[in-house]
Parts: sequence; structure tokens; C-alpha cells
Amino acid sequence: MKYKSIYKNQMVHAVAGGLLLIGMSSSSVHANTVMSNGSNVSKSMMNAFKSSGITAGGWVNGGATFNPSQTDGYNGPVTFADQANRFQMNQLNIFLQRAVKTEGKGWDIGFRADFMFGTDAIFTQAYGNPAFDPNSGRVLNDRGNWDLNLCCSSSRTYGIAFPQAYAEIYAPIGNGLNVKVGHFYTPIGYESVPAPNNFFYTHAYTMQYGEPFTHTGVLSNYTVNKNITAMAGAIGGSGTGGWDGNFDKQMGNWGGIGGVTWTSDDKKSSLNVAGTGSTTSTRSNNFWGMYSIVLKHMFTDKTHFILQHDHGFSDGILTVNGPVNAEWYGVNSHAYYDLTPDLSVGVRAEWFRDRDGVRVWSPGRVSAATNQVGRSYASNAGLLATSAPADYYAVTIGANWKAARTLNLGWQGLRQLNIRPNIRWDRADALNGVAYRPFGGNKDQVVFSLDAMIPF
Repeated sequence: MKYKSIYKNQMVHAVAGGLLLIGMSSSSVHANTVMSNGSNVSKSMMNAFKSSGITAGGWVNGGATFNPSQTDGYNGPVTFADQANRFQMNQLNIFLQRAVKTEGKGWDIGFRADFMFGTDAIFTQAYGNPAFDPNSGRVLNDRGNWDLNLCCSSSRTYGIAFPQAYAEIYAPIGNGLNVKVGHFYTPIGYESVPAPNNFFYTHAYTMQYGEPFTHTGVLSNYTVNKNITAMAGAIGGSGTGGWDGNFDKQMGNWGGIGGVTWTSDDKKSSLNVAGTGSTTSTRSNNFWGMYSIVLKHMFTDKTHFILQHDHGFSDGILTVNGPVNAEWYGVNSHAYYDLTPDLSVGVRAEWFRDRDGVRVWSPGRVSAATNQVGRSYASNAGLLATSAPADYYAVTIGANWKAARTLNLGWQGLRQLNIRPNIRWDRADALNGVAYRPFGGNKDQVVFSLDAMIPF
């Protein structure tokens, strides 16, 4: 994949300029103070940022996975924690934001921008314009110039992503309306890309392959009453039905996103139904969409339960057997128990069906890094990504341990350190009598993972 650096620079400069303008408008009252006190520039700027509501932060996350059955360096179709028997720094994420209010009578404006470096970047980039047309199979040369291939292709594993860059407005309409415009993480599903949002180091197949990661477009959220919130928007910039779009390609292909969340009066139960729907691309009128249902319930203050069902559709997808109306669907459940304020244990179980062999690929990284000529910079010598219609099963047992707080370590920077040990079992059963062994030549595998995460 070759991209013109001028386009990358234009996009980076445009985003940086937009954020600067917002920041300047929010903190202009402090400009004279900053300029007139040259010896206190840093202090004045910090005060300006603080008073304007602009904050910065992030996290660093890395870990290792031991896989006794691997043969190619990967954990099969498992993504994110996909490297076998070696350490990977998954996410160095830095963000700058001004959060907007969600209620009240006055208008408010804000923004957020995220920068990510690490092995998770490739799964987080705006790669919704694929190297090959999913309906015809022809080579495509319009993948976009947002954050693909910015750096590090020679490393096979590390990269850069800009998973979020959006402005947000609060309008005092009715009970209050929040509107995002730009590039943002999907609100669909339960698990998400940012490491601090997830209990487990590894992800469910549902999140990895059944849902979008990001969108480009407009998303509004409205509080109907104390129990019901609704969201709706328009998404584009993608040749895969509005999933993982960018800012400069497929902008004529717009689709919809929407959902409703119900929350009980005691806040112990909630039900979310959300989904997307769109034509596949500007080249195809075939439908591409999915829905997700997520039920959450707290049996006690220490016992948390989540049940999720996803179902996806993509019509006219080209397979080895010709075009098919592809489907994928599954169920996964999570249960967590807080042993102490600093130690929790959990289990996740999942069944996921890739009915037509179009969603789950092994290794996932090799597939994501494949270019228009069929080569993958993430591939070991001669390694190709494979797929087949199959049922996937996974059971994960893990824990979250705030070690520094348990051990009463004094350094404040370590107080939020979260250590997450995982044991995971995976199995693939091919459909239609096909022999398929995506786990290093095996039908199943057991992996042992340990990662650490520090927010800052």
C-alpha cells in the first residue's frame, strides 16, 4: 500500500489546526496573562487549560501470551493479544480532550483526539476501505489517507493509529442533545478497543470480527427520560458498510447508526440495542449491517453479569463458492466478582458462527495487513491468512488486580496499575465437513496471558 505523504500531512495539519482553534476559543481569556508573563508561560498555559476544561491523559498497556501449541508466532484468529510467546506493547495511547456537559440550559463545545502507538494500532486504524472489493474481488487503490501505513511496516507488528478525532456540541434542546462530528469509537457492543475499558486482555470473537471498531460521521445522543437514552447518526467514508471509515474516500457512501438504552431505576440493570445499516460502498448497493443486544445486571454490589448477542449481514460477498449473502452471529456472556476493592475475578464464554467464512481470519494480523497485490507486511515467510465457515468457541478465565494498592506502595503513579492474568481455551469446528485447523495446525488451543496497564 502506497500513500502520498502530502495527503497524510494535510489531514494531520487539518485536525491539529481544528483542535488548536477550539482550544484557543475556549481559553482566550487567558491569552494576555500568558503573553505578559514570559517567565510563567508554562504555569499560565496549564491554568488556561485547566480553567477551560481541556485535559490530557492516556495509558500504556503491554503483555505476553504463552501458547505451547503455536507454530507460526501467532495465536490463530485471536487478535490484539495475537503474538505467541513474546512480549508486545499493545497500546501507548495519549489523548487531549475537552469534555462537554450532558445536561443544563447552556450550550457547550468540546473535542477529543487520540493517538495510539503499539501492536493494536493495525486493528484500530480506519481500514474500512479494503484492499479488495468484497463484492467483486477486484483490486482497490482507494484505501484512504487517514492513518493507514503511517509508519513501522518494517517491524511487522507496530504502528500508529488516530482512532478518535472529533468535535462535540451540547445543545440545550429538550432534555439535552449531544452531537459528535468526526472520527470516533463505535458505541455498539460491550467490549471496546481502549484497554482500560475491558476486563480481559484478550477479546471475544464478537468484538474482534462481528462489530465495527470506529466510525466517521455524525452521532447524536439524547436522554429521553431517566430510564431511556437514544442515539442516532450518519456514518460514511467506508467501503464496508460504514465500518472503520476515514475522511477522504467513499464519502458518498452514507449509512445509518442508531440504538436505544434502557436503565432500571436502581441502575443495576440495563439493556442496549444498537446497530448499523448501509450499502456496502459507492460501487455496490448490497446491504451491509449488524445489530447488537447487550444486557447488564448486578446480582449484588459485587456480582456483575453481561449477556450479548450480535448478528451481522453482508449481501453479495464474494467467496470461493461465488457471491453469497453472508451472515455471522453469536452469543457471549461475562460474569465478574469483586473479591476485594482491588481484586476481581471473571469468566467469559462464547460461541460465534462465521457461517460463510468471510469474517474470521487466521492469523488476524496477516489478513489486516494484506495489500492490493496480496502480500502482507505482517506475514512470516510464506504465511497466508486463512478462513473457512466455522463455529468458534472460547472460554476465558481471568482477574484484575490493583497490585500497588493491595501492597500499599507509596508511589502515586502506580496506584492505578492493573495486572490482568488470563487463561483462554479456543476451538474451531468447521462447517460443511471442511477440515480447518486455524490454531497452528490444531482445532483448539490453550493460551496463558499476563498483561499490565497504567493509566496516566
